[in-house]
Amino acid sequence: MKKTNISGTGDKRKVNPDWFTNKTWMKVLSEKIKAKDQDIYHVHFEKGSRTKLHQHNGNQVLIGVKGKGSLEIFKKYGSSSKSDFKIRKIEKISLSEGDIVHIPAKTLHTHGSIDKKKEFSHIAINILPKKNATYKTEWYESDFKTQVSKII
Repeated sequence: MKKTNISGTGDKRKVNPDWFTNKTWMKVLSEKIKAKDQDIYHVHFEKGSRTKLHQHNGNQVLIGVKGKGSLEIFKKYGSSSKSDFKIRKIEKISLSEGDIVHIPAKTLHTHGSIDKKKEFSHIAINILPKKNATYKTEWYESDFKTQVSKII
């Protein structure tokens, strides 16, 4: 058994800036508690920051910790190209402190802060698709409205 705390500023890890729209940082909680079946992160989005469009090969659970955020779900349509296709938003879910949402594997989505004046943070639990598998995320460049232009 391992115990840790998400508070405090230590152990911040920079994130790949190509995957976010603004300043974002995270703490890798799964390493601290030696979790083996999932990757767990405390992700902090500065004012107005969010993830770029992406999908995972395993399920994901988000738990709102601070501020207000959103989760937007998209559907791919039209072209069968893996890197250049049309999208349409099919759902927008507001996230507040204490909210929990499950995102099924292979769901095209984005999440983060909804307010350019306020921060948002959540715990992300990425559930491995099967035992000893690698959790993979595929990131896309898009306009968040109708078009995906490439894989990042």
